[in-house]
Amino acid sequence: MNDPLHLAHGLAGDNTPPDWPPLTASEVDTLLRNYPTLGAPIRIDWHSPRPLSAACLVETTTGVVFVKRHHRSVRSIATLNEEHRFIAHLRGHGMPIPAVLNDTQGHTAVALGDWTYEVHEPAAGIDLYREAISWSPLPNGGHARSAGRLLAMLHDSSDGYDAAQRNTHILVARSELICSPDPIAALQGQLQARPGLADYLQGRDWPADLAGALVPWHAVAQPRLALQPRLWTHGDWHVSNLCWNDDSANAHITAALDFGLAAANFALFDLATAIERNAIAWLALDTGIDAAHPDVARALIEGYRQQRPLNAADIHLLADLLPLVHVDFALSEVEYFHAITRSRASADVAYDTFLRGHAAWFGTAPGRALLQAIRDCA
Repeated sequence: MNDPLHLAHGLAGDNTPPDWPPLTASEVDTLLRNYPTLGAPIRIDWHSPRPLSAACLVETTTGVVFVKRHHRSVRSIATLNEEHRFIAHLRGHGMPIPAVLNDTQGHTAVALGDWTYEVHEPAAGIDLYREAISWSPLPNGGHARSAGRLLAMLHDSSDGYDAAQRNTHILVARSELICSPDPIAALQGQLQARPGLADYLQGRDWPADLAGALVPWHAVAQPRLALQPRLWTHGDWHVSNLCWNDDSANAHITAALDFGLAAANFALFDLATAIERNAIAWLALDTGIDAAHPDVARALIEGYRQQRPLNAADIHLLADLLPLVHVDFALSEVEYFHAITRSRASADVAYDTFLRGHAAWFGTAPGRALLQAIRDCA
């Protein structure tokens, strides 16, 4: 088996050494002994460039499997099982999602030393965007419509799933702060249970910074956000988490991947996240290149509407939500980088560039134009 030199996606759109060591031949061999029906591992075919965990495709004597490893401070057995139960529910309602495989004890999450592991069957189709960075805009309107429609199908399948909220804030896309009438008080109430985030925020005038990120959007949107029906959501609906039957403009989606950010939110939260992930070239803001891609945003909405209705009020709330949708997750990234990977520089990027900078961009002329393009869909 081979363990090639591996780089991960950096926060600036570059390739950097990963935060977590790549999976090795020996640990994959040890792990897969708990899955005897998969056969013996032959080689590691590909290492994922995603930076927040380690993952790879492994060829075995019976086929190919996808192995993902987390540090136990990021995902425990219990928090991984939260994701796996949601996946099982969606698969039971016909969603095209690779199965999470059981070991000999019937477990889908396995702990070995400081790590937790999960093993998935291979995704059907072609992973066209597997090297794409999450904040890279989607170049294909047809793919955006397909992505929007499948997201609506996921929400239809998620209806009736009534599990408790995720038991972690680390790298999970949640919405409690933006839905709260007083986000500053809500965050203050969380900090005792989030000591890593509290430690970072001691060096910041975070109430003023958070208020600045939320104004003027929060006061307009919050009363309507608080009334949205609760729904478990994917949380990271970027095309790099989708597989396709071919590489044509009319390709259809064959599989949806990566439910690591999934949580209990509401449907418009997921659609706004999809627009934020796919329709804005965040990494190009300083280059002079037009960052907004309203055609992609409109195509996502159009595809979504083909499956699940959106009325005019929904569209206006979607536009008002978009400048806020990242807030809770940005703070979870601050917590992750400061308390777990111990990277002050990355935590500062998450706080200044992501939390504050993305919110501020919507006050610029291109940001306002994108919001208006969404409102025009009403």
